[in-house]
Amino acid sequence: MSYGEKISLKSRRELDQMREVGQHTGEILLALRERVQPGITTGELNDFAGKELKRRGLNSPFLNYSPGGLPPYPAVLCASVNDEIVHGIPGSRELKEGDIISLDFGVESQGFHGDSAVTIPVGPISEKARKLLETTRDSLYQGVEKMVPGKRLSDIGAAVQIRAEGDGYSVVRQFVGHGIGRQMHEPPQVPNYGSPGRGQRLQHGMVLAVEPMVNVGSEKVRILDDGWTAVTVDGQLSAHFEHTIAITDAGPEVLTRVEGSH
Repeated sequence: MSYGEKISLKSRRELDQMREVGQHTGEILLALRERVQPGITTGELNDFAGKELKRRGLNSPFLNYSPGGLPPYPAVLCASVNDEIVHGIPGSRELKEGDIISLDFGVESQGFHGDSAVTIPVGPISEKARKLLETTRDSLYQGVEKMVPGKRLSDIGAAVQIRAEGDGYSVVRQFVGHGIGRQMHEPPQVPNYGSPGRGQRLQHGMVLAVEPMVNVGSEKVRILDDGWTAVTVDGQLSAHFEHTIAITDAGPEVLTRVEGSH
């Protein structure tokens, strides 16, 4: 997927607006996380997210999203369980103890967007699953540390890849992070892999959504018949963490992080 080449630099006022929408995103995602437990369905989580958007007077950039001729996405939340990597459509699936679930959620408010994802244990989980979640979250923050003016775009993905592959996992290449602002997807693409020191220099005012997807087994992806749900080809577990981050002269600012969140 290509988002073009021109990268927008947000003004002080625009960054303030993105802070506000980022906080809404983080707060709702945290509330969703607190509702994850054995017996709840992914559809019930989606229903809660939709009601919370309505209560706050916000919009969903996910609902009816239809890029490249795909069928319109039918929910406000992506809920991907176990071997589902991303874009899992919520429905009647009931979560069981030992599952892991990735919740990917976006908000639009006053013309600006926030985007964040977290992978959550459903009750007690295996050590194998716990370590995957820990490494994937750490790989996100390794990338965030590189988000300072003067660094190169590829420094972000290189840091993610080194952390994830250092623990023996694979990094999904079919899906990447992206610029974000007045559109959910803006330039540039932000891969979670690659060699450092390449690409455009990072500048104050850039806002990027960084979202490593890390698999226990192969990085290869298979898309289900619904046209959206991406699963691992070998049935192994996958985890997904994402934040919307502003690059500032004072350092990276994670706009979608709230107290108690990832």
